Amino acid sequence: MLDADKNQHKIRVTGIDAPEKKQAFGQRSKESMPDLVFDKDVEVVTSKSDRYGRLIGKVMVADPSCRARACPKTLDAGQAQLTTGMAWWYRQYAREQSAEDAGAYEFSEQEARARRAGLWCDPEPTAPWD
Repeated sequence: MLDADKNQHKIRVTGIDAPEKKQAFGQRSKESMPDLVFDKDVEVVTSKSDRYGRLIGKVMVADPSCRARACPKTLDAGQAQLTTGMAWWYRQYAREQSAEDAGAYEFSEQEARARRAGLWCDPEPTAPWD
């Protein structure tokens, strides 16, 4: 992410874990996030960073269907990844999410599984932590 002063920040999207590049759907997952946020005004809701210096946060962006001049940032990019089956809900860190977000993320993953969307079309998807 580039801020208003063109300083680069690396972001670890909270609440999700995407497939590694060499895993099934790894490349598709990697490509789907920029589709949501590239060259768009985003808001990162964060309060911490990880041991690699990345900000850990919820990435909010305007819904792509909004055509107004100044659209509100109502689309949670991490949850969108779950909805399309491009990531797992990272249950191990659910305690770091609000109860509302954790519930929404869990539901989004369950819905993607039920629809066999993205990585869930694989009969036995391998989680990145396995």
